[in-house]
Amino acid sequence: MTDAELARLVAVEAGELLKSLRASSGLDGAALGALGDKEANTLILDRLRAARPDDFILSEESVDDRARCAASRVWIVDPLDGTREYASGSSEWAVHIGLAIDGRPALGAVSVPDRDQVFATDDLPPQHPPCPAGLRVVVSRSRAPDIAACVANRLGAIMIPMGSAGAKAMAVVEGRADVYLHDGGQYEWDNCAPAAVALAAGLHASRIDGSPLVYNCENPLLPDLLICRREVANTVLEAIARG
Repeated sequence: MTDAELARLVAVEAGELLKSLRASSGLDGAALGALGDKEANTLILDRLRAARPDDFILSEESVDDRARCAASRVWIVDPLDGTREYASGSSEWAVHIGLAIDGRPALGAVSVPDRDQVFATDDLPPQHPPCPAGLRVVVSRSRAPDIAACVANRLGAIMIPMGSAGAKAMAVVEGRADVYLHDGGQYEWDNCAPAAVALAAGLHASRIDGSPLVYNCENPLLPDLLICRREVANTVLEAIARG
């Protein structure tokens, strides 16, 4: 099994587990979210350790082993991206299985289970249609960053509220949106797999100053992110730079 096939398989299996827990556990709210985080994390770690015993894993739901910093290959995972959305019954949550090789987002998979979709670096949607006249920027439902509103205003774009980071990034990959711009606090597990999928799909993915995304850092904080159609990347980056 290739790394990409493994990422896709584990993302789908964790998503199915999370759907089953929500349907059968009898829990809701914070209790359901905590159970989902724990059980999905256990499944993912078990599968990756069995298949790739020599690799390190950085997970939002596990204690960080800093020995990973010296490793070339590190799986970076978010077992349940969008715990709030999952626990509330929204469909806008995801599972992230990313692999960073030498600090770069090499490959991965993002499962959006309630839409019965999985986006993997070896199996992506066809090319996007031509860029629409009016850009569409996806932003968080609960805390849309000021910079996204500013850039959308400058570019005459519309803002589309959406749930988890993975759901927003995959909306761009799928062509339902054109720009995902975030500033104000994410970690490597929030965007490694989405960035890998976006890059494999031919999209632009970078920090908001245009610099490359770097993973497997000692401090996993990676606070800002731009994923967008490649043909509008320079325009968006210029709008960001204008402040």
